[in-house]
Amino acid sequence: MNISVVVPVYRGETLIEPLVERLAKALPKFSKEYEVLLVNDGSPDNSWFIIQGLTRKYKWVLGIRLMRNYGQYNATLCGVRHAQYEVTVTIDQDLQHPPEEIPVLLKELQKGFDVVYGAPKQLPQGFFRNLITANTKRILASVMGVPSVKNISAFRVFRTELRNASTNFRGPGLTLDILLSWGTTRFTSVRVDIKEAVKSNYSFWSLVKVTILILTGYSTMPLRLASWIGFVMTLFGLGVFVYVLAIYFRLGSLPGFPFLASIIAIFSGAQLFALGIFGEYLAHIFDRSMDRPAYVVQEMAGK
Repeated sequence: MNISVVVPVYRGETLIEPLVERLAKALPKFSKEYEVLLVNDGSPDNSWFIIQGLTRKYKWVLGIRLMRNYGQYNATLCGVRHAQYEVTVTIDQDLQHPPEEIPVLLKELQKGFDVVYGAPKQLPQGFFRNLITANTKRILASVMGVPSVKNISAFRVFRTELRNASTNFRGPGLTLDILLSWGTTRFTSVRVDIKEAVKSNYSFWSLVKVTILILTGYSTMPLRLASWIGFVMTLFGLGVFVYVLAIYFRLGSLPGFPFLASIIAIFSGAQLFALGIFGEYLAHIFDRSMDRPAYVVQEMAGK
């Protein structure tokens, strides 16, 4: 089985060389032909200089330098589109995903699946962080149409031909897993031994941003939610109207200003919430209408 390994690189000058050395030892054991694509995502350190040195040292290493920082998903997509072998592996630069565990994912791929995720046996973050991450993955799996897959991660193995389903995709905001789901629904995951897990680069607000992108960029679920909120608020308004009439005919007067102010606040909040959802969709439409690329390659090195 021939393999292309894609590694997005950002501030990785001290990380990528040990990673490539471990890949050099691991890949020949389970792959006849292989390549490693190191995608420098506008890293401000000496990552590109290190990558150039690795391309000279190893003939199977290809370096790709992007013009600026586009984000992890965008850099990974760039590597995927340049992969030349039939199976693609994506891993992080920090050895959080051990190269020695790749055969575990490949074995599952050979059972007829198209995408296999490597999930840690033990979650590396705290309780609340793990809870937020798990809910984000649930939303992502639901949007992908494969709610049974809960262990979505950046450590994945998939058939390279799946990239053909998103050949025409352009735009800065993307989620690689959803693009893969455009070509297949045969997803699964397997537990792997992640011994060198490190603190995630994603902050709480980064996870919130990703969740909003998933919901408003690839799903109509929020629009339906806004419709339901409007329907519920309409029923609530009718109920308030009936209540006011009942009070009037019973007491001969209507409740005072606090009651009126609370009702106005409820309806105003619901309207602003719905407008916010519409605004998110309009922002995505605006981004797509400008036809901005997901990434721009500045130069390449090696192979």
